[in-house]
This record gives sequence, C-alpha cells and structure tokens, in this order.
Amino acid sequence: MLNVSLSEAEMAFYEALRRNALDAIAAADDQSKRFAVLAQLTKLRQAACHPRLAEADSRLGSSKLELVGDTILELLENGHKALIFSQFVKHLRIVEQWVKNQGISYQYLDGQTPGKKREAAVQAFQNGEGDVFLISLKAGGTGLNLTEADYVLHLDPWWNPAVEDRASDRAHRIGQQRPVTVYRFVSEATI
Repeated sequence: MLNVSLSEAEMAFYEALRRNALDAIAAADDQSKRFAVLAQLTKLRQAACHPRLAEADSRLGSSKLELVGDTILELLENGHKALIFSQFVKHLRIVEQWVKNQGISYQYLDGQTPGKKREAAVQAFQNGEGDVFLISLKAGGTGLNLTEADYVLHLDPWWNPAVEDRASDRAHRIGQQRPVTVYRFVSEATI
C-alpha cells in the first residue's frame, strides 16, 4: 500500500465536502437518506482521488496523481510495464491525459469499450504496444490475460477487496515469467 498525503488545500477541500455531506444527509427525508449517504460517500471517495472528480471545475492539483505519476515514471525507467486500475472512469481519463502529456505509450479499456476494440487493445499490449494499460475495475470481465505487465496499480480502494484481487490476477496468468508487484494508492485521513 502506498499512502498519499493530501496537500493542505486538498484536505481543506475534502473537509468542506465532508461537512456538506453531513448536511445533505441530515436534510434528506427517511426514504431518500440511504441514497444520500451513498451519493455523498461516493463524492468523498472521488475527492480523495482527485478534486476534479468531485468538482469538475476545481483548479486544485492532486497529490495522488503526483505520486501515481512518479511511480509510473520510475517503473518505466526500470523497464517495467503496469496495469492501472480505477473504479472511476473519470479518474482513468485524468490519468490518461497525464500519460499522453508524458508521451507514454498505453492501452485503454473501460466498460464502454466495444468487444473487438477490447480484444485489439489486449492483443496490442501483449504484443508490446504500450507501457501501461489503463483499465476500469468494472471492465475487467473474463479472459483478460495481461502477462506483459509485472506491476499492478490500484488508484482507489474498491468496496470489495476480492474484486481488486481478481483485477490484479490479470497479470498473474499462465505465461507470466516475472514476479508481479501490486500497489494500492490510499489517501490518508479520507474515507
């Protein structure tokens, strides 16, 4: 696990969202309270990843993105390839933009990726086209054999750790010749 220390500005933003969440939950009627709780928890979880996930026009930077970026650069510098998972497609898109800006070769897969494109992306990665593979945690499905990667990065914790484990197993398939290392990025003092 890699702990992420949010900046003071990010923590202030997170705390303001937390207080707003408590107010929204308190204001909800009995029938909608559980939906309000889930919506607010999701928003807080997103804010722990990147402020723009909770507030699209936020100009705050992301300490998590900085650490993820540093980790990716270090892995690539040492000849490794990585699978990068997030449950939030918007988060993957932010990381994708960072990857593009760095000129890093990559593949991408989320739940909206059509079957043929999905197969092509997997084959391309397995054939050496891409140093990182950005994947929505929910898009994993079956048949993903990604043994070209020897690192797995989970950008945000999933409610069910077994889902994360199944995602990580994509790199542990038959044909894997190297040890696989799994990193989970967790923002400190957040939900």
